[in-house]
Amino acid sequence: MVKRQATEPLEEAVAADSPASKRACVEAAPDASELGPVNGASNGTSLLEENGDTPDILDAAEERHGELEEAGALQDEVEDDDDDDERSAMPAATRQKAPAEGYDDLYLDTIDRSLLDFDFEKLCSVTLSNINVYACLVCGKYYQGRGPKSQAYFHALEGGHHVYVNMETKKVYVLPEDYEVKSKSLEDIKFVVDPKLSKSEVAQLDKVPKKEWDLAGREYIPGFVGMNNIKANDYFNVVIHALSHVPPLRNFFMLEDLSTTPQLTQRFSVLVRKIWNPRAFKAHVSPHELLQEISLRSSKRFTLTEQSDPVDFLSWFLNNLHLALGGSKSKPGSSIIQQIFQGKLKVESQLITARADAGDRLRFEDADVKTETARFLVLTLDLPAAPLFQDEIDRNIIPQVPLTTILAKYDGVRAQERLNTRVRYRLLHPLPPYLLFHIKRFSHNKFVAERNPTIVTFPVRSLDMGPYVEPNPALAAPGEPIWYDLVANITHEAIRSRDDSVEGEAERKVWRVQLRDKSREAWFEVQDLFVESVASETLFTKESYLQIWERRVMGRRKKTAA
Repeated sequence: MVKRQATEPLEEAVAADSPASKRACVEAAPDASELGPVNGASNGTSLLEENGDTPDILDAAEERHGELEEAGALQDEVEDDDDDDERSAMPAATRQKAPAEGYDDLYLDTIDRSLLDFDFEKLCSVTLSNINVYACLVCGKYYQGRGPKSQAYFHALEGGHHVYVNMETKKVYVLPEDYEVKSKSLEDIKFVVDPKLSKSEVAQLDKVPKKEWDLAGREYIPGFVGMNNIKANDYFNVVIHALSHVPPLRNFFMLEDLSTTPQLTQRFSVLVRKIWNPRAFKAHVSPHELLQEISLRSSKRFTLTEQSDPVDFLSWFLNNLHLALGGSKSKPGSSIIQQIFQGKLKVESQLITARADAGDRLRFEDADVKTETARFLVLTLDLPAAPLFQDEIDRNIIPQVPLTTILAKYDGVRAQERLNTRVRYRLLHPLPPYLLFHIKRFSHNKFVAERNPTIVTFPVRSLDMGPYVEPNPALAAPGEPIWYDLVANITHEAIRSRDDSVEGEAERKVWRVQLRDKSREAWFEVQDLFVESVASETLFTKESYLQIWERRVMGRRKKTAA
């Protein structure tokens, strides 16, 4: 087959010169007639050795190197080697210690304050660890650490969320660059994470009325905010609200440094400060963090899933706060809890003898009276028995009893029978700055639990406790009134829920707390997230269960006049 001829020479078709030299890489081989036998001479040596023309191997290598260098191939290999050396010697990528000039506010526009909620327990959403936790300021979730292998670092890369705040140090960082942001526009977030008021600001809480607004534009009053009922923790909410309105206790937990105390006191301090936060993002708070600690310390006696009795919780909570603050079990007044609420009580007990006189009455002459002094945090008041029958128009009677009547239990005259013992009580001077009254409404036996619906009427101000205190001229003048004013009133309401079981309808307990606003001389009622104003004249119309009374200070004016 005849080959087709090219239309133009190869040199003209390709304008660029060939990168390699066209000359031969080796010298032309000698003619075969001159070499003779090529397999070797008869004496066993090669013909080249006989002629003395032994090739120089080093000269051939240098010649080959020159040809490659001229062709440019060797230069490419050298450059490739240099690139490999540069890659191996290149240091690892370093993280920024500070933002570049003019970029210190980078990513701050991605922060969404409406999604931030720092009330829940500080646990990583991936590892559930509470060590070195950061909050993402874009989505509000918690993540652990900020190093290259941390959950916050991965979240920054995968989700594109770059701004994080350390929940312990309150420092803000940008990830994955890992530099601290010191912008003043983030001060409101740091304040919401851990609200702290100055001593002068705390002193004005009960003097200057304030109204604030949250991010959604809702108006709220600091100290009178709703508390989230996660499932059945309304018993907890009313007690915390009531305690947060006891000024000495509130001021102590808002101003003192409790960083070295147990978690119970630290979390209660944070919750009290959030209740009184004047710059909150939301007009309510969630007690989740404190509830988790209480559930752990009480061995799940008080949880957020099962309703408990507020008085039982209050007694447990005050005693554990006392111990957590370094209080002693035997030494009275060793903590702020006992200094505020603890008082002394004289108890006289006398055995009931079996002897009877002509009138068939029991006589106590032969029995000795034992006198003891006890200390209390809560005074229990017994209600008279509720009527069992309906009135003449077939309606149940809801009885009413004055508070002074059930306080007569502590006048030292009226006695109560306890098994085979008759007991009398009398309060002793000095009375504590705050009195806790428990109006006992529930009784339990082996078969049924009963509720007493009796209404207790009481004055909002000027309750005289003088008649129930044993006179002591060394501490108080005889007959001088001891005035107390109501601070908080926890009420109970029974709501019947439909039940198709054999036992009939069941009652569901609803707890509310009525709080006094000293700056406005007004009253507010709080039930979970609902806060509404109430008239002081109607406070007693509900079933009071637990009350906090504040002793009125009357001695300053007299000392000044003297």
